[in-house]
Amino acid sequence: MLLTLAPRTWAFIGSESTYVVGVDVDPETGEARAVQRYWGAVLQEAALPEVAGPGPVRGVAGFADDGDAAELLPPAGGKRWGVPSLQVVYPGGVRSAEFAYETATVTGEHLTITLLDAAFGLRADLHVRATGDTIERWTTLRLATDAAPVTVERLDSANWYVPDARRSTALSGTWMGETHPGRHELPTGELTFTSRTGTTGHHAAPWILLDAGDATEEHGGTWTVALAWSGSWRMTVARRPGGDVSVTAGFGHDGPRWPLAPGETLTSPVAYGRYATGGYGGARRAGHAYARAHVLAHPDEDRPVLYNSWEATGFDVTPENQIDLARRAADLGVELFVVDDGWFGNRRDDTAGLGDWTPRIDLAAVFTEVRRLGMAPGLWVEPEMTNPDSDLYRAHPDWVLHHPHRRRDTLRNQLVLNFARDDVRAWALDWLDALVRTYDLAFLKWDMNRSFTQAGWPDAGERADLLWIGHTRGVYAVLDELRRRHPALRVEACSGGGGRADLEMLRRTDQVWTSDNTDARDRQVIQDGFTHAYPPGVMSAWVTDAPNPLTGRDVPLRYRFHVAMAGVLGIGGDLRGWSAAELAEARGLVARYRDVRPVIQRGALYRLDGTPGVTASAVQYVRDDRVVVLAYHPYALERPPRRLRLAGLDPAARYEAVDGLPGGTWHGSTLMSAGLTPPSWAPAGPDYRSDLIVLRRVGR
Repeated sequence: MLLTLAPRTWAFIGSESTYVVGVDVDPETGEARAVQRYWGAVLQEAALPEVAGPGPVRGVAGFADDGDAAELLPPAGGKRWGVPSLQVVYPGGVRSAEFAYETATVTGEHLTITLLDAAFGLRADLHVRATGDTIERWTTLRLATDAAPVTVERLDSANWYVPDARRSTALSGTWMGETHPGRHELPTGELTFTSRTGTTGHHAAPWILLDAGDATEEHGGTWTVALAWSGSWRMTVARRPGGDVSVTAGFGHDGPRWPLAPGETLTSPVAYGRYATGGYGGARRAGHAYARAHVLAHPDEDRPVLYNSWEATGFDVTPENQIDLARRAADLGVELFVVDDGWFGNRRDDTAGLGDWTPRIDLAAVFTEVRRLGMAPGLWVEPEMTNPDSDLYRAHPDWVLHHPHRRRDTLRNQLVLNFARDDVRAWALDWLDALVRTYDLAFLKWDMNRSFTQAGWPDAGERADLLWIGHTRGVYAVLDELRRRHPALRVEACSGGGGRADLEMLRRTDQVWTSDNTDARDRQVIQDGFTHAYPPGVMSAWVTDAPNPLTGRDVPLRYRFHVAMAGVLGIGGDLRGWSAAELAEARGLVARYRDVRPVIQRGALYRLDGTPGVTASAVQYVRDDRVVVLAYHPYALERPPRRLRLAGLDPAARYEAVDGLPGGTWHGSTLMSAGLTPPSWAPAGPDYRSDLIVLRRVGR
């Protein structure tokens, strides 16, 4: 609910949070500051006037003015020395922005505050929209038609004020080790997370959670900020010496400059803010529910169990070996068969052929057999890349990112195609559309295997830096149009693993390849971090061979399956080398997953106990009357807790054991207070034991 409390003051009231903003105008100078007055636990309507006025007077001296901490979009200039959310350069090198209040409009749950820098004709529209307890914010700059050109050096989506924050939880990592959660006391100073790679990046996620230092897994208030953008980005948490904390987030990184011509606009991506109760788990579940309701295109579908041929055949793709693998996969209960790299052009290894998307094998024969076996067909593609050794590059060397008089560095023998160009997007859409239509594909794995280098666009002249925005939006445009033409098509986002996972990419795809690291123990840490920000129903996870082809760790098949079951189950091992006993065990595990996947993919997630991948730990999912628990015990010498206490149950209801436990029934209160003992948590046994436990509510 959006209420106007007073002139230039508004309140957004959700079920468990309230967000209040207003505009302060200096009576002497006329300068306006759009500010956040309150963000936290829900307030009743009668209490709102108590937080609607200006906050306490801050210390102002010749060296500091902390008032910009609460601004919705603090610009560089004037008496501001904090982290700017907006930096512009006006004609004559003027870098100080001075905005006056122009107007505000309210449409439903959407508030737009318009500020005007009259001397240079620049307007800033600050958008604030509520969807339940999630606040969606973005900014549009508009330059008057009779104004002189302006250069934009920074345009963040929003600045968020969290004065009570004392601790942060962030996701960081690297290739093969994405989304590792880290929790730290906030230092006095500026803590910046960023990507300069042209994609979301492996090393950090555009997501952060703050708390007052007293939150636990299931108790306490939290504030989450996430940026929906799949290119380079920056997020800075600033804690002032006086204790005020703010978070500013937006697209782009240091360096690129974006020109704004008379009559032009520039709009930032959306940043999401959410206050939640119920600790880290409550924040996690609130984010999952929001993504399912307002981000994902097909949130109610069961994501199919897939098989991917990459680790079995590499580039040596033939109709014979793909059909052989398809028959073995179908026998396990697999529903989607994906042919990976090596099916096109002169693609015998990673040095040639990328960009030449004409099949070199008989895909029709492969997919005819795939369908006969009862599976859907899928294909790997990498539309944004080309090899220098390709017909495409020889015909269009100007299509790749490059600077004149500079070398063209390759990574993985690849160059990046410039999707900011109309002709590149038209080419990509043409062959993708034809491929999906010709083979009636159900699934594309859209890969992107390198960061930007020599990110130039000589044909664009002084506007070349716009490629940092235009490339990402070009990828969005191609995906949007492809899905419009083929509504039944489903897409997995991949970027060397989890290098492009964010809310805006999830708006256009159905799942994310979480990491190239499929080692079950490592994946527990990665998946725990991933589900802080994104729902398990988009988290692609494979069972691969043992020893693991990348880490060399030897983990039992059951444990590998139980880790991969925590999200969207896939299989990527070479089934031709699996024993009859392993195949039989896998067949049973696939069947069990298919039975419980609606609970795992769309249920409420609870992180129960332990440190994933390090100690005995468990995750739990609840949906309707079903409860699924995945319990892990990686090391025999580490003594697990005696009991595992469940969460999120009806304390007065009774629950019966369906799978993984001896028969019996328990009250929800017993399971949550006294707990149960997973069989794998017995004191004696080998390393890497695990359980899938299923309970059903049977009444009171």
